[in-house]
Amino acid sequence: MPLDPLSSTFAALADPTRRAILARLALGETSVMELAKPFDMSLPAISKHLKVLEHAGLISRGREAQWRPCRIAPASFKQVDGWLGNFRRFWDESFNRLDGLLEEMKAEEAAKASPRKRKVSVRAKKEKQRGRTRG
Repeated sequence: MPLDPLSSTFAALADPTRRAILARLALGETSVMELAKPFDMSLPAISKHLKVLEHAGLISRGREAQWRPCRIAPASFKQVDGWLGNFRRFWDESFNRLDGLLEEMKAEEAAKASPRKRKVSVRAKKEKQRGRTRG
């Protein structure tokens, strides 16, 4: 059963090596040889990772004479971003509600603390008037 494009994208992103390759390609296009340098794996293994990324639509590979550049293909990222956008709105709303609750709690604490501060400052003024200061 073939996977839908979003499932292929998430399956490709599930591997840390492929995510590292994408992070490198985010800096700009480069060759397979350059992509393989930081990894302790064979060139055929890197090529397999690149094929998965290409099948998912996350990268594209070109041909320029002897050079085979790889580059990010943004269309699949847009799909993922669109799908995640629903969750981003959910978390934004949740954090906004939490911020509101925290502000209410701070206001309640300030209201509770305010009478005590006044009592202490009134007491301090009276003691100062009597010549008894705390030090």
